[in-house]
Amino acid sequence: MNCNEKIILYANKDADEAVVRSIEEQLQISAVREQLMAERETEFEDAAPAYLQIDASGLSLVEDGRALRGDFSRLLPRLIPNNLNGELLVKAARLKGVQNTAALTAVDATAGLGEDAFLLAGAGFQVDLYERNPVISELLWDALRRGLEDPALAQVLCRMRLHMEDSIEALAGRAVPPDIVVLDPMFPKRQKSGLIKKKFQLLQQLEQPCGEESDLLQAAISCGPRRIVIKRPLKGPYLAGMKPSYSIKGKSIRYDCIVPMR
Repeated sequence: MNCNEKIILYANKDADEAVVRSIEEQLQISAVREQLMAERETEFEDAAPAYLQIDASGLSLVEDGRALRGDFSRLLPRLIPNNLNGELLVKAARLKGVQNTAALTAVDATAGLGEDAFLLAGAGFQVDLYERNPVISELLWDALRRGLEDPALAQVLCRMRLHMEDSIEALAGRAVPPDIVVLDPMFPKRQKSGLIKKKFQLLQQLEQPCGEESDLLQAAISCGPRRIVIKRPLKGPYLAGMKPSYSIKGKSIRYDCIVPMR
């Protein structure tokens, strides 16, 4: 499935109708209401294996009995100060000599479901999230919508602003340079599917590994950040072949940090 393919949206009777209408408008589709499912059962079964479902609990991407739903609440334990300070991404994004990260801005140019942006916002950054795939954008939008209703999450999520557009184009047009740009292009598919978490298997149905590495990196450089932070597999190649200024390594991933010439 790619950005240009339509996807079915199945709306349960308990879904918030205003939310259903918003998703319909964003994706330019008409939801299949639960009461009409019996009439359209054959059409639904013959459609693509992945579909969206909205109910009282929010929006999910469903495939083969597996459901993927954005959920920031499960990330709350990672915001405990000792845990957050140990996050490799937070270490990579912090700027030397800057004590108040609330004064810093970050761009997550490949937002996905917003987990990296959430950690940055938890560390105090004001974060702009860019996601070009419309279905992933809707899953992220819905997770933000629901999370803002939770007092435990709202203070962090209010520092996150979603842009449903291609970051390659948007970064080049930014008037004010961000302090940090984070890039996490989809990793290439591995030979052993068991090594890929179910969440990423579903996401890869929607968005293939980045085929525009050079354009993405050049767009990040062009907007004039103080640092670019790139998530890579531990033994994977540099993004677009560009050697970083330094790297911060974990057990299975690393963050390549590029400090552009100013």
